[in-house]
Amino acid sequence: QVQLVESGGGLVQAGGSLRLSCAASGRTFSRHAMAWFRQAPGKDREFVAAINWSTGTTYYADSVKGRFAISRDNAKNTVYLQMNSLKPEDTAVYYCAVGPLISGVAVGREARQYNYWGQGTQVTVSS
Repeated sequence: QVQLVESGGGLVQAGGSLRLSCAASGRTFSRHAMAWFRQAPGKDREFVAAINWSTGTTYYADSVKGRFAISRDNAKNTVYLQMNSLKPEDTAVYYCAVGPLISGVAVGREARQYNYWGQGTQVTVSS
């Protein structure tokens, strides 16, 4: 059984930084992608960033490109999301997720393409 445990959320002022962590257990993750999504109150869950676990190739939503960085530590089975230059509109519950690569190569950007989810961690950015 795959388990994902997120940590690192909190309250930060606009312009500040936070680093989220997601520790994964329960299986190996080759041929999988790990991703971060977020959900603000009253809004749909949206894609933030993803990484191909095997190759390390990264993907970002346009809204966070240049400010956020996703990375992984294979030895620790952990994925990170470094968030810099935070804005009030980044306020949301952030979730990490694991899902198979699409056709063995592509990384999904939709929540339905991921089948394991963490419990979420709150990120609040004050203006």
